[in-house]
Amino acid sequence: MSKNGGVNRPGSDLLDTFAQTALRWPERVAIDSPEGTLDYRQLTTCVSGLAAALGDRPGPVAVSAEHAPRTVVALLGILAAGGTYVPVDPAFPVERQRRMVVAAGCTALVGSAGQAALLGLPHVEPACGEGELRATVAAAPDDPAYLLFTSGSTGQPKPVLTPRRAVSAVAESLRGLFGVTPADRVLQFASPNWDTCFEEILPALTAGARLVFAPEAHSGSFPRLLRAVERRGVTVLDLPTAFWHELVLHLAEDGPDAELPSCLRLVVIGGEAADPARLADWSRLADSARIRLLNTYGCTETTLITHAVDLLGPDTPEPGRRWDSAERAPIGRALPHVEELVTEEGELLIGGPALATGYPGLPEATAARFAERAGRRWFRTGDRVSRAPDGVLTHRGRIDHEVKIRGIRVDPAEVETALGSHPRVGLSAVTATTLAGRTALVAYVVPRDRAAADPPSSAELLRHLRELLPAHLVPSRLSVVPELARTPGGKIDRAASHLLYAN
Repeated sequence: MSKNGGVNRPGSDLLDTFAQTALRWPERVAIDSPEGTLDYRQLTTCVSGLAAALGDRPGPVAVSAEHAPRTVVALLGILAAGGTYVPVDPAFPVERQRRMVVAAGCTALVGSAGQAALLGLPHVEPACGEGELRATVAAAPDDPAYLLFTSGSTGQPKPVLTPRRAVSAVAESLRGLFGVTPADRVLQFASPNWDTCFEEILPALTAGARLVFAPEAHSGSFPRLLRAVERRGVTVLDLPTAFWHELVLHLAEDGPDAELPSCLRLVVIGGEAADPARLADWSRLADSARIRLLNTYGCTETTLITHAVDLLGPDTPEPGRRWDSAERAPIGRALPHVEELVTEEGELLIGGPALATGYPGLPEATAARFAERAGRRWFRTGDRVSRAPDGVLTHRGRIDHEVKIRGIRVDPAEVETALGSHPRVGLSAVTATTLAGRTALVAYVVPRDRAAADPPSSAELLRHLRELLPAHLVPSRLSVVPELARTPGGKIDRAASHLLYAN
């Protein structure tokens, strides 16, 4: 790590920026959790200790990704060693965890010794010790930073490899977008298994701010979440849009006098379209003019946020405006590091330094989604957009069948493949619908033996899926049906099958 103090230099590697921040504010609290606090000096010592234990360039390193300071230490320590961070949720089915670490080529696991043994990996325990800040290896911009998995049509976890230059560029843009300063306290709310958590961790810890862990924020109770935000002095809250919708409904029950925590200055939402009706509810809250409500857009393959816009609050032309419940929410303008292109078909393409390297081991999938145009590399988002006269983009749907569940992109074909592995399943169709105000998966299954007296039950098939897939890929409803609707060309029609059996 660089030991040069002073202001962070634009374009520098993420770890250099973190090191400069720690040297500038060594005694400021970096991480605040029920376990206690770590100041920036202590955090860098922990990071250095883990990097030393891993050794130079350890390759892909799996991490028991949990809401805890040790996960942050693991992320930074792996990057400091020149390795690749690979979060693996201990709650995932074991077989899926094994497929993930094999696909990533993991050399070790940081965190749970039991999980490491289960996956057949050497175990490395993060430990904070005393000593000087350890210098990083000479990392190049194209060196890998982290590897995450997205949903794919093959039924196997699809790896996405993100280089250091992408993470460094985005962290710099997000510090500016969020206006993060050392006075901020950022709640670590997002799952550490998804890239949204980096929106919270990286801008905070490269700006001298405080990253806050609060278990009560994950209790499922909105009053407890709001009390935790107030008690811990949280100023920045980053929420999945679907979760924010439910929070707004909770607040709306108390009427326009419902109070938001006085410390809160910024709420970031993203992952799916913001419901205009919930925006209208939010705009009627007493504090809506005081708090920035920032809508964001991005893909795993384009590294976190690429577009953003203030929907309500002090950074809009009319801070106290009432949102029209018929007005669609835009996804915003491109951030400084982003290049964009809208095709004649209306598909949004993203270019610039924040593109992922691709899908390791999947050259055909990489070629299909990362396109070359006029000598430049672009990611095909699959999202249709329109552009307003002021340049702001609005989402107009998908060009394919992928959907967002809990803010996570899902390919229904992955669920269909898992269903097809059951010996008594013949055909299946999986699609998305709205249940209780949120997007959810529904599945329709035709038994292999349609004349059988005892077709597989919905409960049996759901148990089968839970053994193979993470929770967000398991349908909320599953029905065993006699047949599926088909297109004129003979292919299974997911939408028509849903219409056929939804009622």
